[in-house]
Amino acid sequence: MDISWHKEFAKAWRDRITHKRLPHAVLLAGPVGVGKRSAAVWIARQRLHMLPESALPSHPPAPPEHPDLRWISVPEDKRAIGIEQVRELVAGLNLTSYAGAGKVAVIDPANAMTNNAANSLLKTLEEPPGDALLILIADRVGRLPATIFSRCQRIEFAPPGQADALAWLNRLRPGGAWAEALRVAGGAPILAIAALESLETSATMTRDLNALGRGRSSPVEVAARWAKLDPAFVLNWLGQQVQLAAIAVSAGRDSANGVAIDQSVLQRMDRRNLFCYLDIINRLRGQPGGSYNVQLTLEGLLIDWADGLRDCGLEPSSDGMNFLRASG
Repeated sequence: MDISWHKEFAKAWRDRITHKRLPHAVLLAGPVGVGKRSAAVWIARQRLHMLPESALPSHPPAPPEHPDLRWISVPEDKRAIGIEQVRELVAGLNLTSYAGAGKVAVIDPANAMTNNAANSLLKTLEEPPGDALLILIADRVGRLPATIFSRCQRIEFAPPGQADALAWLNRLRPGGAWAEALRVAGGAPILAIAALESLETSATMTRDLNALGRGRSSPVEVAARWAKLDPAFVLNWLGQQVQLAAIAVSAGRDSANGVAIDQSVLQRMDRRNLFCYLDIINRLRGQPGGSYNVQLTLEGLLIDWADGLRDCGLEPSSDGMNFLRASG
C-alpha cells in the first residue's frame, strides 16, 4: 500500500531526477517505523529503471532482485555490519553495470556498521565509481561517525500527523485498535502495525502481573508462559510498566496515565524497591541474548514481584538472577 506521507519526499526526488541533481550518496534518517526502507526500495527502483514505476514508496518494503542492486544488513549470527561486508560491497560497485543504468548499494542500517566498516566506506562515499548510488538507512543517527554525515545528502523522515497516520492504518486494516497501537508506537505508523499485534499480549501480561501481585497466580507458571515470548519484548514491557509505577508512587498519585499495575498491588511496594527492580530489569536488557537462562531469570523476577519486592537487592534463590544481583 502506498505510503501517503511520502508525497513530498517522492516529489522532491523526481524533481532531482528531472533537473539531473541526484546525489551520489544519500542518508535516509528518522525513527523506526516511518517508511525509510520503503523509500530506499523506491529510490533503487527509480534509479535502475525497474518497472512498473510507482508514484510513491509502498509498504511492506520488498527489495527487488536486480544484478545491479546490493542490499547489506546485519547477518543473523552477528550484531553489526562488518568490514568484510563493506569491502565486498565496494568491490562490487567497481564492476561494470549489468543493465547499464548504474549500480545501487543499500546499507541497512548504517548505524550498525563497526568503526572499521564505516572507515572503509569513506573513500567510496567521497568518490563513488561510475554511476553508483549509495543509500544509507539510519534509525539512530547519533551512532554514525561525523565523517559519514559529511559525505551524504541527508533526507529526514518524520512520523505523519495523528489524523493522517490513523487514516492510513485504517485503510491498511479497517477496525483495528489503531489509536492505542499508534500511541504505543510513538506515532510511527509502520511500528504501530507490530504494536497492534502485541496489544493483546500486553493485556495478558498485565493480567498476569496483577494476579501475581495479589497472590492469585504462580510465578513459575507465568514465567513458563512469558518464556515463550521474545525476551526483549517481555523485558521492555516490564521495564516500562515498572518505571511508570515507580514515578507514580514517587509523586504520590493514586493513578498515572499508562500504568497497567493496579493500585492495590502497588500499595504493597516501596518506591526504592521499585527502582531497584527497574535497575535489575535494565541490566538484563543490556545483556546479550543467550547469556542467561530466560525461564529461570523470569522466575526470579516474578517470584520477587509476587513477594512485593521485599527482598529486592538481596541475593535471590533463583540462579537466573545471581549474576545481576551479586554485581549490584
